[in-house]
Amino acid sequence: MSAWGLLVVASTSLGAAQTLAGATDETAVSDVLMAYEEALNAGDVPGIMRLYAEDGVFMPQHSPSQVGADAVQAAYEGVFSAISLDVAFDVVEIVLTAPDWAFARTNSVGTVTVQTNGAELSEANQDLFILHKQPDGAWKIARYAFSTTNPPR
Repeated sequence: MSAWGLLVVASTSLGAAQTLAGATDETAVSDVLMAYEEALNAGDVPGIMRLYAEDGVFMPQHSPSQVGADAVQAAYEGVFSAISLDVAFDVVEIVLTAPDWAFARTNSVGTVTVQTNGAELSEANQDLFILHKQPDGAWKIARYAFSTTNPPR
């Protein structure tokens, strides 16, 4: 085979490997999002914390950003002491922006139950996740922000 032929085969193989790695990373990011949905619905703070990077930031609407593992954990503990959730995420897009960074955009719908009185309310949000691939290869939530898509009451 000529040098040109070897170059074409090598380029094609490299492109296929990059596509496979991208597909694998997209699947891994999607798996994080589905694990987050499951942990959120279970009110599972330790499960949620396993999905966040140590320096992760949680940015809930109408609240200050919660920066770092301790603050993020305290925020979720506060959330689950006030409400429980039954929501489903629809992953709209996952974009790999670098070998170890990605963002994901989701929509979520379902119900929130108020712990103090059992009232059930409609829940609908648009969500933005920024994920960072850790040195061990695991994708973790680096930043998470959401805002309601329900009309104001």
